[in-house]
Amino acid sequence: MADEVNNAEASGAATDGAPQGERQGRGARGRGRGGNDRAGGGNDRGGRGRRDDRNKRDEPQGDELIEKLVHINRVSKTVKGGKRFGFAALVVVGDGQGRAGFGHGKAREVPEAISKATAAAKKKMIRVPLKEGRTLHHDGTGHFGAGKVTLRSAPQGTGIIAGGPMRAVFESLGVADVVTKSNGTSNPYNMIRATFEALGEQTSPKSVAARRGKKIADLLGRGGAAPVVAEAEAAAITE
Repeated sequence: MADEVNNAEASGAATDGAPQGERQGRGARGRGRGGNDRAGGGNDRGGRGRRDDRNKRDEPQGDELIEKLVHINRVSKTVKGGKRFGFAALVVVGDGQGRAGFGHGKAREVPEAISKATAAAKKKMIRVPLKEGRTLHHDGTGHFGAGKVTLRSAPQGTGIIAGGPMRAVFESLGVADVVTKSNGTSNPYNMIRATFEALGEQTSPKSVAARRGKKIADLLGRGGAAPVVAEAEAAAITE
């Protein structure tokens, strides 16, 4: 009888031990899978970090541009719940070396409107030839809407004699000496467009000589300058 009880207890212990061993084995395997998953997650995070770093390295580094905020206009629309405000920004950008552009953007918030205007200005940049890198080659006029502007080249030390929106254009363009006058309107949009129209008509002796098939010294000499002086001025012209 005692032998039967002992055998039953032994078989029960063996039976109870088997599920416990299986549970321990499953737990170990589960922990192993969890460890692998966590390790894989770490690898994924590391992979994402490397991809982000690679994308940052591949991004082209653009030239430093001068950004000028010319004007911000706030408008409101009356709706059922009250007033809904919006903003419009006018921005001028340039590299300070003869390239400039302008753009405007609209958004519900001021920073977003400025960013849109800046992106539009970068897409519409134009090249303007500069004399000695500081002033215009010749006088010019521009007209848009009711606005009319006059641009005149100036000797060294004159500075930028311009007001409001026009000053922002020449500062971003890199012009150091210029005299300007605006008539007809004070609307910044029309003044900016008229100014860029006048700048778009600027030409340099180098481009005129190439178009006419002549030498730069020949064009400068027709103004009454001595041949030696004309040759020196022609050699100094870079664009």
